[in-house]
Amino acid sequence: MEIRAFAERVLLSESLEEKLLPAPEVLTDEHPGDPLRIQEPGRPANLKFAPPRTAPGMPKPSALMEQDKRALAHHIMANHELQALEVMAYILCAFPDAPGEFRQGMCNIMADEQRHTRMHKERASVLGLEFGSLPVNCYIWKKALSYESLLDYLAGLPLTFEGRNLDHTLEFEQYFLDAGDQRSAALMKVVYRDEIQHVAFGLHWLRQLKPDHLSEWETYEQHLHWPVRAALSVGDTFNREGRKETGMTDEFIEQLYQAAQTDQPPNQKPKKLD
Repeated sequence: MEIRAFAERVLLSESLEEKLLPAPEVLTDEHPGDPLRIQEPGRPANLKFAPPRTAPGMPKPSALMEQDKRALAHHIMANHELQALEVMAYILCAFPDAPGEFRQGMCNIMADEQRHTRMHKERASVLGLEFGSLPVNCYIWKKALSYESLLDYLAGLPLTFEGRNLDHTLEFEQYFLDAGDQRSAALMKVVYRDEIQHVAFGLHWLRQLKPDHLSEWETYEQHLHWPVRAALSVGDTFNREGRKETGMTDEFIEQLYQAAQTDQPPNQKPKKLD
């Protein structure tokens, strides 16, 4: 199977089962095709993106003591993982001239995103909520439509959205443990270990593709599209050790920390991460 065919299946299929169908063990890349950009991925009717401000928000940590709120959290995270999968397929179609090693690596990561989506979907179901029974948002997807280069993608998704998961996954692991939900906590630990590899992939390719005259940090910041910014790669805590595991330098990690400390969106105080 060609990488392009796999990417198009994930991107365009209106069947969730097809989107989550693993790729063959061997993917060829002899015909990457012409650039393809679309405004929305194909999705089944119950998972079409909802109008703004109609999808439920993530429950507060204290609410996760309740089973239905934990089910909702998994429902939301399943949609986050599905969007990440679709964005990766979109990048493969939009940038067919990307290095072959990058394209193969993306397919490996997409397998993780498929697995994460299935895990959250199945856990939500066990907790009483079928995936697609509530409206879902399109935040991650909409931000990807502004990516004009591979560096935009690397800054936006692996280093910011997945970077933030280096904090969020451990935060939710603890929330679920506090609620006595060992299965949900174990799921988050699996996702956390994968996210380290995903961020490492993004960092590796940022280093490979960045201009020689720019530092890693300068390249990262210059390829973010407002309102996405460095501070959004940090959760309510700051996991330095996880970031070190990705291969980030101490300098880059400190710059992320300082960006989060000094970020002042309207009507919001800077984070206190320690």
